[in-house]
Amino acid sequence: MTQPGQNQENIKTRCCIVGGGPAGMMLGFLLARSGVEVVVLEKHRDFLRDFRGDTIHPSTLELLAELGLLDDFLKLPHQELRAVQATIEGQEIPIADFAHLPTQCKFIAFMPQWDFLNFLAYNAKKFPTFHLHVETKAVDLIEENGEIVGVRATTPTGELTIQADLVVGTDGRNSIIREKAGLSVQDFGVPIDVLWMRIPKDPALGEMSLGYFKSGQFMVLIDRQDYYQCGYLIPKGQFETIKQRGITSLQESIRGLAPFVGDFVKELTSWDQISLLTVKIDRLWQWYRPGLLCIGDAAHAMSPAGGVGVNMAIQDAVATANQLTASLQKGPVSIKELDRIQRRRLWPVRIIQTGQIFVHKRLINASGNQNTVVPPYIVWLFRHVPLVRRFPAYLIGVGPRPEHIHTKAK
Repeated sequence: MTQPGQNQENIKTRCCIVGGGPAGMMLGFLLARSGVEVVVLEKHRDFLRDFRGDTIHPSTLELLAELGLLDDFLKLPHQELRAVQATIEGQEIPIADFAHLPTQCKFIAFMPQWDFLNFLAYNAKKFPTFHLHVETKAVDLIEENGEIVGVRATTPTGELTIQADLVVGTDGRNSIIREKAGLSVQDFGVPIDVLWMRIPKDPALGEMSLGYFKSGQFMVLIDRQDYYQCGYLIPKGQFETIKQRGITSLQESIRGLAPFVGDFVKELTSWDQISLLTVKIDRLWQWYRPGLLCIGDAAHAMSPAGGVGVNMAIQDAVATANQLTASLQKGPVSIKELDRIQRRRLWPVRIIQTGQIFVHKRLINASGNQNTVVPPYIVWLFRHVPLVRRFPAYLIGVGPRPEHIHTKAK
């Protein structure tokens, strides 16, 4: 209910996108590029949040090339990962080599996600039909005769009502849109969570492994030039138990996995420096209702394994724009068109999620079980048969059913 002294505003648009993450910003950009009136709602005042996926994979870089944005994008500060290696029980093992990918960029770009989103927003704002509303939180859907026809939102100055031919939920794994739409979720369960933290880096160190396995423990270190972004896996629901052991115990575990961090790990002096990322893998049974569609994490939450969540969300956005732009240029979209998007994207999502579930349950058992090891023949294959490294490189770097830009700029 509007409070006394507050304003109430009404907007009409072709498409209202709820959530200014990768899927929302890419979809907003593509629709506006084709002349579709689009409103994007972002509940925060900016994109500056530290704990987000920030791997831009070759498939996404290929899309930026198709849009003519790649050269400008690569001028932004970033790191380039051209191969992935892991340290398993002290042995360095090559995992993936991107050199043979059928893409223009044969590397993963590491870039803070806020820089990527700001880049998309900057380019989207060049189109007069693109409207980004920050500090605007969607709180409910507007429904008429069983069809979603808009969104109710709150802003610092009052309530905002957006009437739209289509509402797209891109508001992540805790999506208010899918909740208000009553869409059923299939939860696959994940046995791990992740502790996310920064560890200063010795400037003399060169390129190191990305993943570290030892005695049933697993950790990822992302090189940020002057520090490592560290993702340390723990058994789900065990954060409080780990806290009780003390931060010194965590420091020792990290140094046991990656001895080269040395005394820098001692700069982790407070649990306030460490964030808990709750990992989940789930998927909507149905991604749409009349007048509404969910994509990205709102439709299918991914685990951090492979770092593919951002790129799958962007692939969803491209598929959505390819399918719906022509209809949105005129008015509403049909339920059949929404169903086609789910059917097109469901197959690659299933493949990736199945692989992530396998990895979590078979290879990355964060319980500390000493029997959780990578079979020796697998290690031998990756070390001595370079061809084997091309499969994970393709799956991570390009993925099943990569999308391409089919819409035209106006």
